[in-house]
Amino acid sequence: MTLTFHPLSLDRQTEYKNRLSQCPQISSDYSFVNLWAWRDIYALEWAWTDSLVCIRQNKPHRQYWAPVGPWQEQDWSLVRSQLPEGPLELIRIPSRLADILAPQLASRVNLQPAPDHFDYVYNVQELIELRGNRFHKKKNLLNQFKRTFDSTYIPLTVEAVEKALTLQTEWCLWRDCEDSTTLEAENRAILNTFEDWSKLEDVFGGGLLVDGNMIAYTVAEPLDEQTVVIHFEKGCPNHKGAYQAINQMFLANSASRFTYVNREQDLGDPGLRKAKESYNPVAYIQKYSGTMD
Repeated sequence: MTLTFHPLSLDRQTEYKNRLSQCPQISSDYSFVNLWAWRDIYALEWAWTDSLVCIRQNKPHRQYWAPVGPWQEQDWSLVRSQLPEGPLELIRIPSRLADILAPQLASRVNLQPAPDHFDYVYNVQELIELRGNRFHKKKNLLNQFKRTFDSTYIPLTVEAVEKALTLQTEWCLWRDCEDSTTLEAENRAILNTFEDWSKLEDVFGGGLLVDGNMIAYTVAEPLDEQTVVIHFEKGCPNHKGAYQAINQMFLANSASRFTYVNREQDLGDPGLRKAKESYNPVAYIQKYSGTMD
């Protein structure tokens, strides 16, 4: 029987997260906050089986993400039979699932590495302490920020989100979001997150205030017991070192209980790739894309 897909809903987020926790490998794409933030941009839908949540996007065209749940316990031929007939385009498939699908479905699945979607993973303590030559430039910018600006770190409460929204509006004006499809889509995802902040169970974050105005913020979520994922991070360009400051202070003040921080993918953007590499990742979560007959 073919599965029926429906729009995402907030009332199943706890149930979804329970399924997600059973995945042997969790990439940033599959956190509930990420799905909810981007749901209308990608026209995301899900379908539930007894043990899996199947996810697909319909914009800009139909593509299937990795099912969420205990991968190693599935009969993947049966799962495939519940999906629509014909070749399916697969994206964001974590490497451990790719390793499971290949022997079970053999020639029916064809997957290749998708480096633009690899998640960058860092050691939290390293990014808090910023020790050694590897982090020399980051530490200098952080110290310069501290000397120049009298800032206050605050958690992103519902009230503080209003200040973050003001910064986001100003940031989009600085960066001309309306002239960039990518930035406009990200802005919509950020607004989706802020609008439903009080309804999202695990979202949290931090902000930096200077003279009562928020000049940087971070939006995050636990990915598993050891890992926090950073979904969005913005800083005012008029405050040099703001990004280095919010990065370090958020981890030190609000996320030091985690061992790792996942800062998502670079989507093939050279500037973003250089910035992410400059923080010295300790690992990558590899993902694959391809087709399934």
